[in-house]
Amino acid sequence: MPDRLVVLYRGSLPPATGLIERLADTVYATEEELPYLLPGADALMAWVTITPAIRESWPDNPEKAPRWVHASSAGVDSFLFPALVDDPGVTLTNARGVYDQPTAEYVLGLILALAKDFPGTWEHQQRREWRPRPSDSIAGRTALIWGTGPIGRAIARLLRAVGMRVCGAGRTARTDDPDFGTLHGPDGLRSALAEADYVVLAAPLTKTTRGMVDASVLAAMKPGARLINVGRGGLVDEPALIDHLASGRLAGAALDVFDQEPLPPRSPLWDMPGVMISPHTAGETTSERNALIEVFLDNLTRHIEGHPLRNVVDKRRGYVP
Repeated sequence: MPDRLVVLYRGSLPPATGLIERLADTVYATEEELPYLLPGADALMAWVTITPAIRESWPDNPEKAPRWVHASSAGVDSFLFPALVDDPGVTLTNARGVYDQPTAEYVLGLILALAKDFPGTWEHQQRREWRPRPSDSIAGRTALIWGTGPIGRAIARLLRAVGMRVCGAGRTARTDDPDFGTLHGPDGLRSALAEADYVVLAAPLTKTTRGMVDASVLAAMKPGARLINVGRGGLVDEPALIDHLASGRLAGAALDVFDQEPLPPRSPLWDMPGVMISPHTAGETTSERNALIEVFLDNLTRHIEGHPLRNVVDKRRGYVP
């Protein structure tokens, strides 16, 4: 049994606290309490993951730092600060696998909503206006999925199932990928962007991916294309995106993540035509909490019994290889 497990929470505790407490000597900490409770802990389970509290509370003395940190999320960018990354004695795990299918379904819903202009239909309904108009078909349209991890692959499989043409963008090019078919490396990215009707971002946020969708990438996109971001807000240069949307060169965007969250009320994105905004909920479902805790409980049991942990993050790369 770990000497002490700290569970970081906000608002409400995770489910199955009784099971957790039977397996470990458990204390619960809010973000404000974490600096006082984290030093000396053997393990940290972060039920809250998008927060500076972990970095700010990390002990200066490495001997007081936890040896295992579990993120109840797929993204781990809040955990990639030097003291944690550089300490070879700290293992970081995540909730890889929980969000794959829900996020894929969400992306399909966003593509359909943009193509069929469901927001416009809703506005006409609110005004009691009968306004027939044609909409786009998604069958045969091309989706470039930038990010080839499990979430990107789930998106690719689902979009193929509804008749879309799918390709991927990653570090290495290949033409025989089982999910994407063609994978474009950096050399082929510009030509792929020029052909895509939808560019879907599903990459993790790392030092190499931050700001990867900049003004030059947006300019390389097909005129009339749409951008969908279910990865991280920091992947996109938001001012450049706003400029390209305002000019009408891009037909629209569906954005679930932002560089600053919550998205400030003053952001022009709120009122831009063709833009759909959601509050970082692409992977959330009614069963999400139970799925997340099952992954953690499995790893906690492995940790106690000395077995290899699941979903170990490569801290230098910022994701599970």
